[in-house]
Amino acid sequence: MQATLVADEAAEARQKAMLMRLARVEGQIRGIQAMIRRGESCEAIAQQFSASRSALDKAYRMLLTCLIEETLQEPGQDTAEAVERVRKLFIKYT
Repeated sequence: MQATLVADEAAEARQKAMLMRLARVEGQIRGIQAMIRRGESCEAIAQQFSASRSALDKAYRMLLTCLIEETLQEPGQDTAEAVERVRKLFIKYT
C-alpha cells in the first residue's frame, strides 16, 4: 500500500506541475493577445510567440515522458514489446 501511496503522490505532483506550466503558457498567450491589441511591434510579438511555443513544447515533452513511463511500467510485458510500444508512441505523437 505504501508504494501505491507514494506513486499517487508523485502522480499528483506531476499533475500539479503540468497544470501550473500550462497556466503560465495561457498567461503568455493572453499577453500576446494584449500586445497585438496595443499594436506592439511584430518583433516583440514574435519574441513572445517563440517563448510561448518553447514553454508549450517543454510541457508536451513532459507529457510524452509520462506516457513512456506508463508504457514501460506495465506489468507482464517483455523488453522487446515495451520498446516497440515506445517506438510507436514516438512515431504517433512526434
